[in-house]
Amino acid sequence: MYSPVGHAERIVNDKHNVESTLAGAGNAAMLPENMLTKENLSVWTWLVSKGISNALTGLSQLIGKTIEVSAIDIKWLPASKVVDLLGGPENTIVGVYLSIEGDATGHLLLLHDTKIAFRFIDTQLGLPRGSTKEIDEMEYSVLGEMGNITGSFFLNALADSTSLVLMPSPPFVLMDMVGAILNVPLTFITKENDNAFVVKANFKAEDNEYYGTFMLLPTMNFMSTLLDHHKN
Repeated sequence: MYSPVGHAERIVNDKHNVESTLAGAGNAAMLPENMLTKENLSVWTWLVSKGISNALTGLSQLIGKTIEVSAIDIKWLPASKVVDLLGGPENTIVGVYLSIEGDATGHLLLLHDTKIAFRFIDTQLGLPRGSTKEIDEMEYSVLGEMGNITGSFFLNALADSTSLVLMPSPPFVLMDMVGAILNVPLTFITKENDNAFVVKANFKAEDNEYYGTFMLLPTMNFMSTLLDHHKN
């Protein structure tokens, strides 16, 4: 069983390794000093892990299958390198993008290989597997609802732990190259920094028939606001 608390503790247990990962791009790319304390990294990782766990609970309820995290990767790296985490800028995927609104801002993405996105659509529409070949209005609606539920469950968990008002924007669905899908959130991120803090969670169903990636691209404001309002 996936445990967000246990996962958070494992990630921040070795402060040296965490700092090396987040500051790997060199001194110029380091996070603000207050972000690199073991306590803050522990709190931040715990909050995000809790949010992702709740998001996948929502997705599990939607498709009627147990979805769990298979890996969480937290990185601080040049924004231009984020596309490499998803197979490179020309890799074609299906993405659902939501911006975070309310007391803090950031960006959420739900990402799938095209064949897996089609499989999710078939399941939701009660169609035989392999029926969906392209994404039209109905298919966009199905994927948008998946993104909306996942994003809402994620932000609700964070709101419960901080008493902040956090809401997802209406979902934006597209099938395109990774570079195009990440263009909007990365444009916002690079307005304040040439580097991006990325939380990338891979997930899958127990039967491995469904899998995908949940990605959080927070602004520095989002991170500091959550830390300031975390309930001890």
